[in-house]
Amino acid sequence: MENQPTIDRALYKKIKSMDRSTMDNFVKNVYQQGYNDAQVQSIDYDKLKADLACIKGIGESRLQEIMSVIDKHIECTSDKGG
Repeated sequence: MENQPTIDRALYKKIKSMDRSTMDNFVKNVYQQGYNDAQVQSIDYDKLKADLACIKGIGESRLQEIMSVIDKHIECTSDKGG
């Protein structure tokens, strides 16, 4: 990640002058953009499982253990809203 500010001077001044309603809409828009970007970064679950199954030494029972751990982590992430 770059060490440059993501908010330029003009945007900073605009934010400083916002009233509560405008700021609320601004923050919701920023959140929605981040949420939409996160949705684009998805994993094909079936392809992941198929690729893991191709690894030498991973049988069906070990694959199920791995997939249950992945499922648990996916549930934890989705519970937190993202």
